[in-house]
Amino acid sequence: MTAEPRPFRVEIPDSDLDDLRDRLARTRWPDEPPGDGWGAGVPLGYLRQLADYWGTGFDWRAQEARLNALPQFTTEIDGQAIHFLHVRSPEPDALPLLISHGYPSSVVEFLEVIGPLSDPRAHGGDPADAFHLVVPSLPGFGFSTPVREPGWDLARTTAAFAELMGRLGYDRYGAHGGDIGAGVSGALGAAHPAHVTGVHTTSDANGVAVGEMFGFPIPDDLSQADLARVEEQRQRWADMKAYLDLQSTRPQTLAYSLTDSPAGQLAWIAQSFKEWTAASAELPEDAVDRDQLLANVSIYWFTRSGASAARFIYETAHAAADWGAADDGGWEEPTASVPMGLALFGGDDLLRKVMDPDHKLAHWTEYDRGGHFAAMEVPDLLVGDLRTFFRELR
Repeated sequence: MTAEPRPFRVEIPDSDLDDLRDRLARTRWPDEPPGDGWGAGVPLGYLRQLADYWGTGFDWRAQEARLNALPQFTTEIDGQAIHFLHVRSPEPDALPLLISHGYPSSVVEFLEVIGPLSDPRAHGGDPADAFHLVVPSLPGFGFSTPVREPGWDLARTTAAFAELMGRLGYDRYGAHGGDIGAGVSGALGAAHPAHVTGVHTTSDANGVAVGEMFGFPIPDDLSQADLARVEEQRQRWADMKAYLDLQSTRPQTLAYSLTDSPAGQLAWIAQSFKEWTAASAELPEDAVDRDQLLANVSIYWFTRSGASAARFIYETAHAAADWGAADDGGWEEPTASVPMGLALFGGDDLLRKVMDPDHKLAHWTEYDRGGHFAAMEVPDLLVGDLRTFFRELR
């Protein structure tokens, strides 16, 4: 691996596909008390059905071809292999945009928005809104593996992505992301204001309670009705955050299950897609395309990155100065030099009362549709919001 970006193709061996199918067919399923639903975790009946489709009906080669239709590269930064999509717009005046994913996600999350963002002319949009797109895999996620040394946390990743944009010749660019990607985007704006023209992040209906956990206190002047809504979020988040507690404290213990059992990896990710997508979705595939969801899970499985992705969360959790931005919507104090915008999907005005009561952000939008994985759930809304935010910053 060298610093010079090299073309990359996804080429999973047939033997890995055979191994996946064999392991799924031989899964030792647990017993399940009747009537639990999703309250105690992913229901047995649901996961068996999804695992059966993954093993017998899902077409990985079609998803692989979809990825390989996009220009992909790898480079070495700070001793780590970094994989990224680099989709240049046909519009010569397009604005470079770094898009960073979160957990448990991958570059697959953005497949539906890449075309409209890079070539709006071909998708019924204004060519003046075009972007050159750089979409990296976080270190330890997907094809940015293996991780050969400790210390790959949010801050080190931010520095690596800034280096990546410089290597590609982009001196001025925007940054977008949700979840960990929001933390990276916010940190880029804070550390490199001369290069980052604007920071756009996303959040969802759990934003208030998650933000409170990572250092953003609830204001004293909220109404009793708003305080009741805060308490509802606290209770909901308390029921959801077991994944975070385990990965930030004992990731290696979890690593064996995620690496050895595809059913275990599938359940671990499906749980998040159930709880973090739109509240109206009864099942994960009611919110996101089932094949796109399984393409995301497959990347974790084939690259064995369930373990190293968990380790990323552990490393960031133990770098206390940076962890606050990693999963709370990417919040940084708004600055005059780097305009910031936030799109809230499936939430309400409560988040702004907590995070931006003085309306310092340059852009704030609330949508009643979508959730945590906006690029997969409501790609049209996200594309429109990105175009609107960056239109005045080009």
